[in-house]
Order: sequence, then C-alpha cells, then structure tokens
Amino acid sequence: MTSSAIISHPIKSIGDLPVDETLATALLSSMSVYSDQLHGRRLWLACSGGRDSLALAALCVQLYRQGKLPCLPQLLHVDHGLQSDSQHWAKHVANWAQAQQIPCRILQAQVNGRDEQAARQARYDVMRAHINQNDVLLLAHHADDQVETVLMRLIQGAGVNGLSGMQPWRVQTQGAQCNILWRPWLTIRRATISAYAKRLELPYIDDPTNDSGDNVRSGLRRDIMPILATYNPNVIDNIARSTQLLSDAQETVNAQAMQDMQQTESADLQFLPTQRSLNVDVLQKLPMYRQRQLLHYWLGQDEPLPPAKQLVDDVLTLSQRDDQDHQTELFWQGRKASYTIRRYRQQLYRMSSEWLSWLNVPLTKQVLPLSRLTLSSNSSSHSANNFTSLTMRSSGRYTWQLQVKVDALVRLLENSTDGIAKQIVLKIAPLDRKQRLKTEMATRPQAGKKLYQTLGIPLWLRESLIVVSITFINEFENGNDIQTDIPLLLASPFESWLLSSEQTDSDTDSDDKSNQLAEYIKSELRLK
Repeated sequence: MTSSAIISHPIKSIGDLPVDETLATALLSSMSVYSDQLHGRRLWLACSGGRDSLALAALCVQLYRQGKLPCLPQLLHVDHGLQSDSQHWAKHVANWAQAQQIPCRILQAQVNGRDEQAARQARYDVMRAHINQNDVLLLAHHADDQVETVLMRLIQGAGVNGLSGMQPWRVQTQGAQCNILWRPWLTIRRATISAYAKRLELPYIDDPTNDSGDNVRSGLRRDIMPILATYNPNVIDNIARSTQLLSDAQETVNAQAMQDMQQTESADLQFLPTQRSLNVDVLQKLPMYRQRQLLHYWLGQDEPLPPAKQLVDDVLTLSQRDDQDHQTELFWQGRKASYTIRRYRQQLYRMSSEWLSWLNVPLTKQVLPLSRLTLSSNSSSHSANNFTSLTMRSSGRYTWQLQVKVDALVRLLENSTDGIAKQIVLKIAPLDRKQRLKTEMATRPQAGKKLYQTLGIPLWLRESLIVVSITFINEFENGNDIQTDIPLLLASPFESWLLSSEQTDSDTDSDDKSNQLAEYIKSELRLK
C-alpha cells in the first residue's frame, strides 16, 4: 500500500543525472563561507520527503558522486503520526535513500497538540536528541519560506530581530546541547527547486496540508502572496533582500547591546543561564532607546525567540521605580523555560522557575571533625592544597557545595588558639531567623529582617543562608571539657561575610583573617 500524496514517479538512482547549477552554486558557496565551522563536524539533513528536502538530498548525492561534496549527510525523517499515511511516507523516504545509497534514520516523535508549531517543535526536539553535540543539521528552507516567515512575524508585531528572518547559519543551544542549523538555500526561489525536482522526476511527498490554508503560513502562501505578486512580480526577491538588510541592522543592534550588557551586568550575582542580573544604576545612565535594546537582548538570552515588546516595556518600568516595594515580579513563559523578573534594590534579576524552586529545597547541615596536625619544619610539603567538598543543597541540575581546605584551616585555628584545643569541629548549618550575628557591616549583632537588609539579601535567597562556625573542645585540669562555638562566616550561594564574636581574639587582624577564610572556605555553585 502506498500514499496518494506521493508523486507517482518510480524510485531510481539520480547520481548521474544533470545537476542544477543554480542550486549547486548556492550550496557550494554557502559551504565555502562556513568551511571553517563545518570542518570536523558531522552533517545531518532533515528530510520530510517533501519536494524541498528531497531535492536538497538529491543534490547532495549528485555533488558527492562528482567529488564536489566531501561527505554525504545522513538523512533524518521524523514520523510524528499526525497524518494517516505518515508511516507510508517514512517507509518511502527510507526506500528512496536506500536506492541513492545515502544513510537514513527514521525517528518517532510525540506531538503535544495538533498545530503546525507543535509539530515543528516535536521534529526539532527529536532530531536534536538523536544527533551529537556540535553536529550540523542541514535544512532546505528557501526564499519563499523566508518571506512567509517574515510576513507571519510582521503580522505578530515583531521587531528588527524577528523581521530579519531565518539565518543561514545559526548556533542553537538547549541546556548543555549545542547544534548548528544550516540553511544554504535562503536565496533560492521555490520555483527553481520545483523545476529541478520535475527534471529529476523525484517521487516527493506532496503533503496536502501545505496548501490547505488552515494555518497562517499556508494561508499566506495560497491567498496573500499571489496578490502581492500582482503589485510587484519581484516581491519574493525584494522582501528577501529586506530581511538581509534587517539582519545586518540587527547585528549592529546586538553588538551595541552586548557591549552595554558587559558594562551593566553584575558578574558576582550571575549563575548562567539560570540567573542573570543587571545593575539598575548603570542601566539608567544609557539613553532610553539603548535601555530598551539592552533589556530586549538581556531578557532573550538562552531563548530561541525574543521577548514581547510589552514584557520589555514592563521591565523598563520596573527598573525606573524609585519606591522600596521589592514584591513586584514579572513572568515570562519562554520556549525553553519560564522566568521570573524581579528587582531588589538596584539590581534586576531574570531567574528561571526551575532555579527558584531549587532555592526552596532544604539545606543540609554538615559537621566535619578537623584532624590535629603535627607541624614540622617541612610542613610546606604537606598536601595542604586539597579541598574537602561539603554539599549544602543538591537537587535536579544544581549543586551548592562548600570547598574547605582542611589542612590549612587547622593550621590557622591551632595557631590562633595556641594549640590547646582537644578537638576542633567545623559546623555548617542553615541560618536561624532568630540567630543574632555580627558582621563587619554592622556595629552590633543583628537577626532576621535587619540582618537581611544590612547585607542586601534578596527575598528569594533568604532561605539559602548558612552559618559556618568552629567548635573548640578544650580539656581543663579538672578533667572537664569546655565547648566554645565561634561563628566564622555567613554564606549564600553568591556571597560570604566574615563574622565576629566575643570569643574572637581581639588582637587578630580582621583583614588577614578574612583573606585566609576566603582562601580556605569557598562557596561553589555547579550546574549538572
């Protein structure tokens, strides 16, 4: 059984048939432009079996047989079951590929929904999961596709970035996965591809939904483009040229926004890509149009589609507020993740929902007995550079650890207590809201809200504070043990503060102690 959607040409070898010079020149020229990026990368071709992708696969076969293509791409066909004949289409693509001696993989996809966008996302997701890191996915998008994309985005109110259309070479990241989308035919007209497919008698799949008009893209193709062509027969070429000009303009805007972001972002508060931060004071020194451009660029990092203008305007308004209301939060549902945008004092934060959930995971209390060392004249040869990892919170993709240089810490503590401690224990525990601590930023011990405000702790980080303390157990002549607790550090995932105590030796140089503790006890956030 076959499908009526498959053009009724027999499957035959096309390796020795005439090559279309226009199509070949476009592919080879693009390959020359991106030769450095292509070097050493594995190449895949997304092949639906339709006219465009089958024509691109055929051209690759022909150029490879002529020695003009260094390798054959592997075909990837995705069967997402939305059409009743989809299994027959998959088998047809596999049979055609076998006849051309080109590798082919059939992938199954589950679509969440039945619209075009859901099917497209499912195809990309399953192909991305199949290919390897830094592989290249070759796509057959052409100039007519580009124009339809631009018109769709124009209807949706897109800015310069959206109206610059699809890019011929785009690095796409999702989590830790990084791949490249390569579109060498964006300057080629659909009519040129159709003529080539007809000459080769390619048995391509003519999907009936392409021209049914039941979605925006096919409606533009069937109803709008013919009308525009009556006003100007070169409408496809002209709009395609405009997209290139807009793409160049967007590169200029991005370069300026990136430069502004480098001056504005708060490096100490970044945990990429899950938390990003901008300094409001620096932001407000920029002209208004650059503030908008910067916020548009900053918000849209890590996402394939840019944020809506309304969101950018709302974040700009948030940055301009001069009240002390730190409760306001904005939400954005991106393609890859959902985000919360908040302001605390003079910092803007963009945080993923996954990260905010992780910040509510309970902290783990840690107790580490510190071994006594016998110091000698050659103590420098001791392995004092080794860190011990203590996990404070670990869940999902995120881990927060303290790295403790135990040997060096013991030396510091023994020297500061004249070596009389029977036992030394390092304790790490979540901060109790009622626990009073004295930092170098205050003249007296503080607790709760006053402590948070003094240190500038945002609301969402107040359950992520830990106290690092040392317990000395001293043995007296009467045989009794006296336990002395001395707080050393208060730490969050991003910052730490030196603590002082009545038991602390008043002759101890605070700056030296601070530097040593910063060296011996370090906070580390990791993304799995």
